[in-house]
Amino acid sequence: MNTGHPATSWYAQTATPFPTLPALSDHTRADVCIVGAGYTGLGAALELARRGVRVVVLEAAQVGSGGSGRNGGQVHVGQRNDQAWLEKAVGRDDALRLWTMSQDARAHLLVLIAQHQIACDFRPGMIHARHRKGGEAQDAAHVDFMQSRYGYDQLALVGEAELADELGTDVYHGGLVDRGGGHLHPLNLALGMARAAMAAEVVIFEHSRATAWRRDGGSIVVDTGEGRVTCDQLILTGDGYLDELVGGTARARVMPVNNFILATEPLGTRADSIIRSGAAVADSRFVINYFRKSPDGRLIFGGGENYRPGFPPDLKAFVRRHMLKVYPDLAGVEVTHAWGGTLGITVHRAPFVRELAPGVRIAAGYSGQGVVLAPWFGKLLADAALGDRQGLDLLARLPVPPFPGGRLLRWPLTVVGLSWYALRDRL
Repeated sequence: MNTGHPATSWYAQTATPFPTLPALSDHTRADVCIVGAGYTGLGAALELARRGVRVVVLEAAQVGSGGSGRNGGQVHVGQRNDQAWLEKAVGRDDALRLWTMSQDARAHLLVLIAQHQIACDFRPGMIHARHRKGGEAQDAAHVDFMQSRYGYDQLALVGEAELADELGTDVYHGGLVDRGGGHLHPLNLALGMARAAMAAEVVIFEHSRATAWRRDGGSIVVDTGEGRVTCDQLILTGDGYLDELVGGTARARVMPVNNFILATEPLGTRADSIIRSGAAVADSRFVINYFRKSPDGRLIFGGGENYRPGFPPDLKAFVRRHMLKVYPDLAGVEVTHAWGGTLGITVHRAPFVRELAPGVRIAAGYSGQGVVLAPWFGKLLADAALGDRQGLDLLARLPVPPFPGGRLLRWPLTVVGLSWYALRDRL
């Protein structure tokens, strides 16, 4: 359960100061109530407030203290699934619309940062590194596919020797550079969005966990432990931190997994030979290793996950093992921070964006792609609340089946399946 920003998080320790917000202690009224003060909820709140809607946001812990403030900070281009998969899943026309949506989402993110002067250290560049030999032909075909079919010219091949020189490690076998990607300080992005929302008269309550919602005549009532919000429409966010509030339909389709990150001490001149371009890196493993440098020359490295409640007792050692497989020369470097977070995944890694009931909408299951998509999906949920359903209806056509096994068996069956794919990374 999320109780607030982890004290061992480098993000929390370097975040721009943010005020403590009160908990909801009585009854209040809003046009729209949003559950969750992460990227999706804040993106929705900003858009609604811009258009004159009264908004109340209920946050169970602290602003940005869920996945929005704990993730790897990587700015990926596109949807979680590539365009070839999307064409097979929803057809060429909708795949093109989803690609356009992802480009709009990236542009929207950069506008948010610039317009609201959010100091989140955005830096361009994303490297996709292959951890197995072979695959050059597939990479080349993907670059050509995206250029010829979608007009995307930001991808370039990188060979094994060139990649080794760029990354400062020889464990990878080439890959792709995406000049449209990048990385940023994820918690500062969330806090900056929250400041902008509050400046637009959005009311945010912290430590106000929504426990239930119900209909009362033509209104919706959302209960917390100490208060309640009466509203006309409800937006549910929270991704991997969803609970009984969302009902069986969403819980059957969005599963929480835990992922872990460390930060080393500043590397000094050694940082110059690691990721020379300053890009972010993600590799091709099923359980992805992802890493980047901080502005003060630390290596921020994410690796390893588990599929049960709770985190490993020694997070530094848990993630360090993964880091040393990529950078064995860092064995003597001190790990100063380590933290974990929970994200929502779906069977096909397609996001779950739906209208659960009249006036009640949800976005979850970003499967690691939320930094770019979640603020924009929040805007799309706001659009739907105001009568424009185009974005919501497009996302609702993505196939998001329930996990197999039903209520009793879905968890153990999913753990077995995910563990098998994680094992293949080590073979």
